[in-house]
Amino acid sequence: MIKSLKELLSIAKEQKKMKLAVAASQDYEVLKAVCDAANEGIVEPILIGDIDETINIASKYGLDIERFEKVDVKDLTETAKTAVLYVNEGKADFVMKGLIDTSILLKEVLNKEYGLRTDSLLSHVMVYEVPTYHKLLFLTDGGMNIAPGLEEKIKIVKNAIKACRALGYETVKIAALAAKEKVSPKMPATVDANNLKELGENNEFGEGVIIEGPLALDLAISKEAAKIKKFESKVAGDADVLLMPNIEMGNGVGKSLTYFAKAQSAGIIMGAKVPVVLVSRADTHEAKLNSIALGSVIAANI
Repeated sequence: MIKSLKELLSIAKEQKKMKLAVAASQDYEVLKAVCDAANEGIVEPILIGDIDETINIASKYGLDIERFEKVDVKDLTETAKTAVLYVNEGKADFVMKGLIDTSILLKEVLNKEYGLRTDSLLSHVMVYEVPTYHKLLFLTDGGMNIAPGLEEKIKIVKNAIKACRALGYETVKIAALAAKEKVSPKMPATVDANNLKELGENNEFGEGVIIEGPLALDLAISKEAAKIKKFESKVAGDADVLLMPNIEMGNGVGKSLTYFAKAQSAGIIMGAKVPVVLVSRADTHEAKLNSIALGSVIAANI
């Protein structure tokens, strides 16, 4: 079980070096992260996109990309298609978004003819190292699914479990969040959370998965709050995964962890045959490197 992002980086360095297909490599922030990951021995990058522009950017900022495989594709849709086909053909192990709209890349990922789609749902999984929490904290989904219903939440949970398993978790504790612990028809999140709890008890998510809900955020992460409220649960105060009821809560909690709690993070899209790395321009270089390492470890273990 990986207990820190530093440990995640160490494992990514020690395992087999994974091949990363970068879709639209003509972007400084992405190139910097990819070069850092390559220098750390984590990945072998394959740069796909406008290679003249990519080389110009690398030269301007002193980035060494001479040793990387390069595939010149100017059209963005073709760039995304090429990156996906590299994975399908066994030439790459996972994909990273460069200077391309997320929608263009994911459309090719989900292409029925040659894409990487599965019977799952694409969902975003963030991993946070919070100074005030005793272990890594997974958060899903604060980046893709706007208002998931129960069926979507089941798939989001399964994606998060797969990410946890890839990082060595034998037991996964999931808190299905809502504003309170009592089930109320007026609050659909509480109904969904209770249904997910029952599905977990019926082994829908497999052995070693404990899902509790509905839970307010304080109970999910604070044993003291659970003690004060006399709430007994194997998940309370010890959650591995925070399942968000909607994107607003996911986005808000995630950014609060980053900006208020000074948490370090890594993020990945799950649900395709391989992980997809999407980084924000606002992410630190450390977060970008962590995300590549996360994708690399998951790709090696799914």
